[in-house]
Amino acid sequence: MNSAFFAQMNMKAITDGTVLWTPTEEHIQRSNIKRYMNWLKEKKGLSFETHRQLWNWSVEQLEEFWESVWEYCEVKSATPYRCVLEERKMPGAKWFPGATLNYAEHVFRNERSDRPALLFRSERVPYREVAWKELKEKTAAVANALKKIGVKPGDRVVAYMPNIPETVIAFLACASIGAIWSSCSPDFGASSVIDRFQQIEPVVLFAIDGCQYGGKEFDKRPIVDELREKLPSLKKTILLPYLREDVQAPDDSVLLWDDIIREKAELTYEYVPFDHPLWILYSSGTTGLPKPIVQGHGGILLEHLKSLLIEENLTKESTFFWFTTTGWMMWNFLIGGLLVGASVVLYDGSPTYPDGNVLWELAEKARITHFGTSAAFINVCMKLGIKPKELYDFSDLQAVLSTGSPLTTEGFAWVYENVKDDICLVSCSGGTDVCTAFVAGSPILPVRAGIIQCRSLGANVQAFDENGNRLINEVGELVITDPMPSMPLFFWNDPNYERYLDSYFDTYPGIWKHGDWIKIDEEGGCVIYGRSDSTINRAGVRMGTSEIYRAVESLDEVLESLIIDLELMGRKSFMPLFVVLQPGAALDEELKEKIKNEIRQKVSPRFVPDEIYQVEQIPKTLNGKKMEIPIRKLLLGFPLEKAVNPGSMANPEALDFFIELAKTIETKTHTS
Repeated sequence: MNSAFFAQMNMKAITDGTVLWTPTEEHIQRSNIKRYMNWLKEKKGLSFETHRQLWNWSVEQLEEFWESVWEYCEVKSATPYRCVLEERKMPGAKWFPGATLNYAEHVFRNERSDRPALLFRSERVPYREVAWKELKEKTAAVANALKKIGVKPGDRVVAYMPNIPETVIAFLACASIGAIWSSCSPDFGASSVIDRFQQIEPVVLFAIDGCQYGGKEFDKRPIVDELREKLPSLKKTILLPYLREDVQAPDDSVLLWDDIIREKAELTYEYVPFDHPLWILYSSGTTGLPKPIVQGHGGILLEHLKSLLIEENLTKESTFFWFTTTGWMMWNFLIGGLLVGASVVLYDGSPTYPDGNVLWELAEKARITHFGTSAAFINVCMKLGIKPKELYDFSDLQAVLSTGSPLTTEGFAWVYENVKDDICLVSCSGGTDVCTAFVAGSPILPVRAGIIQCRSLGANVQAFDENGNRLINEVGELVITDPMPSMPLFFWNDPNYERYLDSYFDTYPGIWKHGDWIKIDEEGGCVIYGRSDSTINRAGVRMGTSEIYRAVESLDEVLESLIIDLELMGRKSFMPLFVVLQPGAALDEELKEKIKNEIRQKVSPRFVPDEIYQVEQIPKTLNGKKMEIPIRKLLLGFPLEKAVNPGSMANPEALDFFIELAKTIETKTHTS
């Protein structure tokens, strides 16, 4: 498609499934996935004409597919593997037994002098580049310092650091020596960090003295002191002066960053088994302690090479960006860009400070080819009326990628109308649990408004009904019916796999239930409808919350919304809607009726809320996700401590309204 298409077509005329972009034959032939398909034909005698044929083979011949990824991506192993997969079973799949490798080695095999490894900007640092030589030298120095401290393979090293080059260096140093990495963003409060790190007993903490967000400075030294006190397993803390230059080590248990990188060293690699832990990620932890999800060197290496090098069209000439913090799995995925030799772009700060154009300005400055963001950011840009293409040169931009929540049809249209009309827009959905996407995009497929292009290669994604039957063109549970290499090895401190089994395998034995609603059409396109356990059920008709949010948040007066279905056996159904309004807007009867009419017309009269409340904030996790399930529990009468963990929230003060409402709402939900 081109600009003429949008000149003729009003945004409101674009509906679900409207084709917004179609790759040319030249584009298809130059794509990485086509090169991979040509390689399969030449080396393996396998011929595929369509993406759908390739996907079918990738899940039906699972072992053959992943072995081809190993060969095509030239994975380096110090020892040979005995087989690809011992047995197709979940949990407990054993991938590439016998292989020994190192994630960091696969990063630095891409070292070159003509392109930077990292590009960085923050609210404090205008713009700087980190050469591959600098990245390698500093990684070697930090790895050497860790070894002097006594860090061994399997030891945990944690970071309370923002999305800056030093964090990448610290992670690669850990990976190079076989230590296990885990990080939290500085926007996490002390209790949330302690809840995560205490479970894994780290021996070293990387930390900053402070940070800046939204133009405001935040002193993090009191939190760092609390972490040191509450993590008795620590041998040393390595402190980076980020906010101030005159920071001093309080005692000999604290080392300063500049001191440890001063001593030069040679970078070496500890070869570890394919399933040796690489890092520990965490579930959002909205109830109870966050689950420490352990993923392996080999599984992550192979999955990220497959995703980025084959599917998402990254090359050694690409510049790859994703707006993320170090507390979200997208940071780990972003760093995977180094595995394919791409230049990786880091940004630390607010995406709307000093205004909503800051990331688009960065896209021009860094000549970003692959711009990763979230549906929430695109929605904010829509609300602010931003038109980036009128201000910036996006001639290098090839793809916009979106995740975090379902991207609406309006979001699709906005990107093509206001960013660039000749790009591949990739909406994708996956999870921390696998540190990748289950459903994503492909540069050889058309982009249809509101629809995720395809299921990821090697990911046997299906929609199931409650009896385990596969569904087409119907909404069902998102399940994975065969193992993936990046699935968790285990949860830390879960010796009998009880939490692991309860998390994914409690509904369909031997089949992974992810907890999302999905609809898969006959072409393989997918739509995610939000979390399955927060689904609305009105008189037996089920609906994901995302469709209601799309309708409500299309109104100019509404910034954000949250809908909760309080249907419970023995009670009358009660479904309240909570809205955050634009400054100056008031929730009067006229606006309430306007909201209800929007839902009636765009969703169904069946899903009109019983009551609408104005709130100042929507409760969110630290990763920015709406807390539908905990708020549902709270409003259904669960005690606060069993409904929600305030320490896992980005805005715990938002709970106050719902705590008070819960005291009065019970009378509305009793059977009349």
